[in-house]
Amino acid sequence: EAWGLAPAVLGVLALGLVLGFVVSAVDGIVVSGAPRAAVEPIRSSARLLIEQRRTTLAPDRLLWRLGCAAVPALALLSLAVVPIGGRTLWSTSADLVWFNAMEALLWAAVWLVGWGPNAFHALTGGYRFLAQGLAYELPLMFALITAGLAAGSLRVTDVLAAQEDLWFVVTMPVAFIVFVGSAAAFAFWGPFAAPTAADIAGGVTSELSGVDRLLVEAGRVVFLGATAAMAAALFLGGDAGPWLPGPVWQVLKTLAVVTALVWVGRRLPVLRPDRTVEVGWMVLVPLTLLQALVVAVLVLNGFYA
Repeated sequence: EAWGLAPAVLGVLALGLVLGFVVSAVDGIVVSGAPRAAVEPIRSSARLLIEQRRTTLAPDRLLWRLGCAAVPALALLSLAVVPIGGRTLWSTSADLVWFNAMEALLWAAVWLVGWGPNAFHALTGGYRFLAQGLAYELPLMFALITAGLAAGSLRVTDVLAAQEDLWFVVTMPVAFIVFVGSAAAFAFWGPFAAPTAADIAGGVTSELSGVDRLLVEAGRVVFLGATAAMAAALFLGGDAGPWLPGPVWQVLKTLAVVTALVWVGRRLPVLRPDRTVEVGWMVLVPLTLLQALVVAVLVLNGFYA
């Protein structure tokens, strides 16, 4: 069941802002170790709003601006199928496909951000992101399919209902870890930050400033927040839990995933681009296929019935 169009639009915007702020605040606290760093995202956003946009020689302004605007828009649209209070903001017959499609389009948007400035470092970062996105698209898709396979449905609400007795993370831990890790790769976060690495002067974000940088950075943290919320729904039972009300459990699980994602991401070194791609193709794809096979055998034996 969905919330309806107008409440869905307002809900997506509000939820996106909240999740983005939470991810940024947790990141600030993890980096500095001081609770007061939680308000730094507000100050940084205010500074970027009044900062002048950077210009380059002969940029493709249309594609550049389109890419910058598309990053946060697609991150917000991925939230449309995240369940809140047992309902999604926008109901489809294939919620998991919708989420994967928004992530795939995010891949194209970030590429436009690197292509548009007509600058060497930004273009190099864009090419790195293309290779990284291609390597992690399949693992993320297989992780989503595995949860849908166990539930016998592509609707997120059906996946939630299928976890009343046992959270899916118990029988598909690999899918859970790969889902969160692959989403971090699409947000070029933590060890997957090669597209914005120092050796290419910031890469895909090297020519961003002002509102453009604010939009891209906001899109990154909103997508990470959406990933945490979706991971809590698909693998951790969403609002299922004893004693506490359902929404409280959902918030606590999302916060736990966000904290783990940020904490681990800040403590792992940035992988070389070739190593990042190698891990995606040679390790994660076989692992997720094996995980899907195990879940398929359990389904055939009536384990999830």
